[in-house]
Amino acid sequence: MKNKIMDMSTLDKRLLKELDDYINSLDGDKQEHLILVLHKAQELFGYLPQNLQLYVARKLNLSSARVNGVVTFYSFFNEEPVGKYRISVCMGTACFVKGADKVLERVQDLLKIQKDRISEDGLFTINDVRCIGACGLAPVLTVNDKVYGKVKPNDVDDIIRYYRGLENENS
Repeated sequence: MKNKIMDMSTLDKRLLKELDDYINSLDGDKQEHLILVLHKAQELFGYLPQNLQLYVARKLNLSSARVNGVVTFYSFFNEEPVGKYRISVCMGTACFVKGADKVLERVQDLLKIQKDRISEDGLFTINDVRCIGACGLAPVLTVNDKVYGKVKPNDVDDIIRYYRGLENENS
């Protein structure tokens, strides 16, 4: 039986070709471009499963441990599928003191998922972060790159409703 982690057949060949073209377009030592290649791979595939990490390692002539070390070190890389809308709740000191834990709890209750999970409809992923750097707006929640400040638990309903509404407009 094939090892699923090493099974490259589950990866979209068209996207692999696009990734190969990107890698081939890079100048100099390809190994020096690992982070750029991982960003491109995540942009194409949506996340970085183990078999894609192994593919990148082979293409760049790096160990799979080195590639996985980079993927797991940086918080902007995802090893699991993520929702279209990534909700991050700041749990830094200023935000926590002003009720970020209650905001996070409301997000989880409303979407019926725990941190680092994807909602049943595939739209949302929730995570907590240590600091967003907007302490004056505490508590802070972001959806992708949009920052919401001074968020109260009851504000979460409107925020989620807004993003669900965007999906209804686009369908």
